[in-house]
Amino acid sequence: MNMDFNLFMNDVVRQARQEISAAGYKELKTAEEVDEALTKKGTTLVMVNSVCGCAGGIARPAAYHAVHYDKRPDHLVTVFAGQDKEATARAREYFEGYPPSSPSFALLKDGKILKMVERHEIEGYEPMAVITKLQGLFEEYCEEV
Repeated sequence: MNMDFNLFMNDVVRQARQEISAAGYKELKTAEEVDEALTKKGTTLVMVNSVCGCAGGIARPAAYHAVHYDKRPDHLVTVFAGQDKEATARAREYFEGYPPSSPSFALLKDGKILKMVERHEIEGYEPMAVITKLQGLFEEYCEEV
């Protein structure tokens, strides 16, 4: 039975990775990739992905739809909590003042944290509420595309 569960989880993880990549987010799998991505000039949205239900039902759909907006971050990246542990740990070092949270979104500018949308602001909410929250951050901090 354990092997069946592992196969199931591999499918869940693969699907979660595909969904966020299809939304235009670049996967960061190492600490070096995180440092390179998060220190770029401009605004960067980091989606901390996970396999929980609120990631699949709320956060990933919000990640996909929120970026279809007049203003949006210059860079879209993702780390996968529980899967790419080194990358996730390094990304969280940039989220100064915020506890670890997944799923979540972090908006950075020039490597400095501006705001986060934490799990408690995702879980139990409709995807549209999270989209609205993200687009509010884009409106405040991002340039028009």
